Amino acid sequence: MSFALDARLERDTLFVGDLALSRLLLMNDTRWPWLVLVPRRDGLSELMDLNAEDRALLVDETARAAAWLKGYAKADKINVGALGNVVRQLHLHVVARAVGDPGWPGPVWGFGAAVAYGVAAARTMAGQARAGLALPEV
Repeated sequence: MSFALDARLERDTLFVGDLALSRLLLMNDTRWPWLVLVPRRDGLSELMDLNAEDRALLVDETARAAAWLKGYAKADKINVGALGNVVRQLHLHVVARAVGDPGWPGPVWGFGAAVAYGVAAARTMAGQARAGLALPEV
């Protein structure tokens, strides 16, 4: 099965690794610990476009990513969302939020400008996510 990542997701994120179904990405914005899961299936824009088995797997992968992120960030709340208004390709955002973070309690979307990771910090964060989710090194 072929898979192509949307150009905007490619531009705005950093590769972490591949889960059984999803490509796991790190949003390139240090203001929030923020992961993105993209099912590696072409032509999907809605959750209901996945077959039942893949839908269940995506929920499981999202829960695993959320649990790791909550512990890693010591988050007060994990936000999970699939908006798709700008990027139609099916993808789920998993964002760690804490009382007092930039924009709390409002949404992260559209709040200020992203603050990109430096090379070392991105490598560290992606490596910690890979280790926490038992993904192979890249």
